[in-house]
Amino acid sequence: MNPKKTIVTILRIAIGWHFLYEGAIKLFTKEWTAESFLTNTHGFLSGFYHWLAATPGRMATVDFLNIWGLILIGLALFLGVFRRWATICGALLLLLYYFAYPPFGIALLGSDGTTYVVNQLFIETTILVFLFFYGESGYGFDSLFDLFTRKKTVLQKPATKEVILTEEAAGIKSRREALKGLVTLPALGLLGLGAYSSNKRFDVDASTGATIQVNRVALSGLKGVLPKGKLGNHEMSRLIMGGNLIGGWAHARDLLYAGSLFKAYNTEKKIFETLMLCEQAGINTINIGYPTMETMVKYKKLTGSKIKVIVQVAVQEKSNDIFENVKAAIDSGMDIIQMQGNQCDWFVRDNKLDLIDKLLNKIRSEGYVAGLGAHTIDSFLICEENGIIPDYYMKTMHHDNYWSAHPRENRKPFEVDGARSNDHNMFHDNCFCPFPDKTIEFVNRVKVPVMGFKVLAAGAITPEDGFNWAFENGADFICVGMFDFQVVKDVNICIDTLNNLKNRKREWFA
Repeated sequence: MNPKKTIVTILRIAIGWHFLYEGAIKLFTKEWTAESFLTNTHGFLSGFYHWLAATPGRMATVDFLNIWGLILIGLALFLGVFRRWATICGALLLLLYYFAYPPFGIALLGSDGTTYVVNQLFIETTILVFLFFYGESGYGFDSLFDLFTRKKTVLQKPATKEVILTEEAAGIKSRREALKGLVTLPALGLLGLGAYSSNKRFDVDASTGATIQVNRVALSGLKGVLPKGKLGNHEMSRLIMGGNLIGGWAHARDLLYAGSLFKAYNTEKKIFETLMLCEQAGINTINIGYPTMETMVKYKKLTGSKIKVIVQVAVQEKSNDIFENVKAAIDSGMDIIQMQGNQCDWFVRDNKLDLIDKLLNKIRSEGYVAGLGAHTIDSFLICEENGIIPDYYMKTMHHDNYWSAHPRENRKPFEVDGARSNDHNMFHDNCFCPFPDKTIEFVNRVKVPVMGFKVLAAGAITPEDGFNWAFENGADFICVGMFDFQVVKDVNICIDTLNNLKNRKREWFA
């Protein structure tokens, strides 16, 4: 087979596998339906798609045709059976997906926020149309049909010696080509085994297809493009998604049910919807706790997301490998690694600065940006005095001009988590930047990027107020936990805030 045919065959097999996999995971996902995909469409053909989803009978027919269309087209393309029919049917099916959310006009934004006209669906459709006209005949079962057809032709021709010799040589060549075509069978088996193993590990559902869609109406209200900054080689939105709401860690004063409520609302599907909405609204980075890492791995695996993930790790003091978290973060494909804020506070409080230094050096030695988080500003001051400087700081940054703030006279360093006091007068779960004046002074003199978090004091401060206070007082990025219904509003507030900053004195360090 010549190189051109080989490349064309690889394209056919690759697209065939994509179709087959998409169909199979929908088939094996309980109660999968394309209803949300159809009812959320806002393209110029949305009326047609809404009509398809209007009744249970139509919806059942659409789901059946969608699943088995993907599977049969995928098998045909992968195995090389009825290739031309498969290519044209595949192209038509992709066009139906494409015009449901056309990447122009009202549905302009794609999954990475930059798609216009040409997206993955457009590219795959173009390749299938090319394959239809090219008439590719590489590896595939069609070779077997050609072999039987050739034998029938031979029997119908005069049996001269020259013809017999010619046809025998052609028959040997055909049989060889047919045997080559059978190579697709073990390849299909290996890919299927790998997919099964992956699905078993991650409990993969069909969210790569039509199950999960974002609120396009909300997206149409975006005011512009969210500004970006840089940490190392990473270009990141200045508004970063916080991980606490997704992880279920709720600061809700004495409302003990809040954490359970957050977890009940943020199901895995809702988490993925929220992340997709964030990305399409321009938020391209999330900062997560270590326990949420597997959820992010699954999200990126399912959706092909390019979202940047900052993961907070800790030193495992009781482990034989104190850098266990760092290695797991690297193996899981995290983008940036930082030391978790509470542990930094505790290590400084307990005079374990050497462990902070070792962790940051380990992260850097692996080629990663090394961040350091903290709630108490004293942690950074003491680290700085001892020559421990991270690549960026992540610091709680909010004012204390709200009614539930812990009284100033009762605030102490390293008491943000309440670990050393059950006295109601000495600790409230409502003040995360206990010394804002000292924080402002520190932030405005350091020469590395600063990421502010808890800028809304866990909901006690309005976004308009909290965003402005953090950016004006030196934050290069802000990290904010958001529910899905808050995302677009927060993005718009951030855009307005950055466009109208008046009192910022610190230069941008990212």
